[in-house]
Amino acid sequence: MQVGRQFESPVARQSYLWRVRLKVWRRNTSEFLAELREHPLALLGGIVILLYVLAAIFAPLITTYDPVQGNLRHRLEPPAWHPEGNWEHPLGTDAQGRDILTRIIYGARVSLMVGILAVSISATIGMFLGAVTGYYRGRLDDVVSRFADLLMAFPYLIFAIGVMAFLGSGFINLVLALTFKGWVEFFRLVRGEMMSEKTHEYVEAARVAGLGHNSVIGREILPNIIQSVFVLATLRMGYMIILEASLSFLGLGIPPKTPAWGSMVAAGRDYLLVAWWVATVPGIAILILVLSINVFGEGLRDILDPRLKVE
Repeated sequence: MQVGRQFESPVARQSYLWRVRLKVWRRNTSEFLAELREHPLALLGGIVILLYVLAAIFAPLITTYDPVQGNLRHRLEPPAWHPEGNWEHPLGTDAQGRDILTRIIYGARVSLMVGILAVSISATIGMFLGAVTGYYRGRLDDVVSRFADLLMAFPYLIFAIGVMAFLGSGFINLVLALTFKGWVEFFRLVRGEMMSEKTHEYVEAARVAGLGHNSVIGREILPNIIQSVFVLATLRMGYMIILEASLSFLGLGIPPKTPAWGSMVAAGRDYLLVAWWVATVPGIAILILVLSINVFGEGLRDILDPRLKVE
């Protein structure tokens, strides 16, 4: 950007700033993709995640079957590679004659939405509380930190089961149950980073320049730690999907009528000896997605965390 550049109007100035930001974004994206290509497993994980997302978005275009209504004439049909299977139902059907591939695709919508919403809300709450308590400290820091320690004492799944038993099953209640404790990890990360960063010289320089405390937090410190938050969010998303599937498996998550991977595995456990694919295929879908998210998150940590880079 040229220092002291004159603009004919505020609109022209704003347009110029947007062009500069777009150019910076393109450069950063290009550098990120170049580094991602140096991590083949992370790149593969990112591609798999993208395929899951696209399948969930364009589910009606991929399959024409109804994920809820079945046909008992096609009950427990095996997958296409089975001697008795056919390509009309590539992954077979369940006990109600519903196409398993269709239910897996629509179930991806539930898992991805739960993971994204739970992580987003948890990260927002954790970042806010961590930034405020880590910067100002004092009594508020003591209270929030002790409450976070109390929540950490409970195993996540047991805690989520208790909350769901109190709230009842349902998509919104499931997201609330996962975020009620999910913010703690983000709080602890941001609080620790904030306590470390606020002692650096650039923060003192910002204060001398006349910036208020809120501006120092939002404009100076948070941009330097947001990468760590993003990496943690990616890794926690896989864990949220596992918790959603576990609660649905126990009948405390998504209602059985809605396609969800956990409830599909639960419904198929009674047919393991006669129709193993009913429970196994949804379980494999969970395994592939969570493994891809974890591998992609590990790659992001190597790329985005400057402390892990070798000079």
